[in-house]
Amino acid sequence: MGLFDWLTKSSKSLSQMTRSELRRQELLLQRERDQLIKRISDLARQKQDTFDKGRSEKSPEVRRVLAQEFDLKTTEQLMASRQLNIRSKEAVTVTRMRMLRENAERAKARGSKLGLISEKDLVSLEKMIENDNITADMYQERLDDMLKTGLEEGESMLTPGTQQVLDIWDQMDTGLVKDKDQAFEEADRRVRERHKATEGG
Repeated sequence: MGLFDWLTKSSKSLSQMTRSELRRQELLLQRERDQLIKRISDLARQKQDTFDKGRSEKSPEVRRVLAQEFDLKTTEQLMASRQLNIRSKEAVTVTRMRMLRENAERAKARGSKLGLISEKDLVSLEKMIENDNITADMYQERLDDMLKTGLEEGESMLTPGTQQVLDIWDQMDTGLVKDKDQAFEEADRRVRERHKATEGG
């Protein structure tokens, strides 16, 4: 069940949920997201196998069946990817609200309010969640803008350390870094350095 489906059947608004309620929903969404990631990865491997079989197959009839199988798996992969995009945006929403709940005292000390998301904002967020053209990263940026008065600077989930890991993966994709052990060590080193720099600041 998606976040807003769940909220529709709940008597509480998102900003009124307790930390435990938010955490419970967060775990459910993470589990669904993990299952979708596994399914997408499995389909990608199956498609690769199907493609390799078709490439070496000489029978036109068998090739046709394998091509159909590849097409069907691609459709399923795209559907799963759409669900993953939705679940990722929902998970970000719940995580942000839980962070606000946990930081309630600090927010109060700064004179801000805990219920920072209005009903109008919720409607806007729901439309963004259902829009396939809005990626999880784009959604997260918009959500952070809504909640920035309730979050400490640097609490974005896409931290500099996270970006360092993404950069290493991009370098591996382009062939700039080829040794996976070396790539892991470099990513680990960069993230550790980022953490030390943050603690030192």
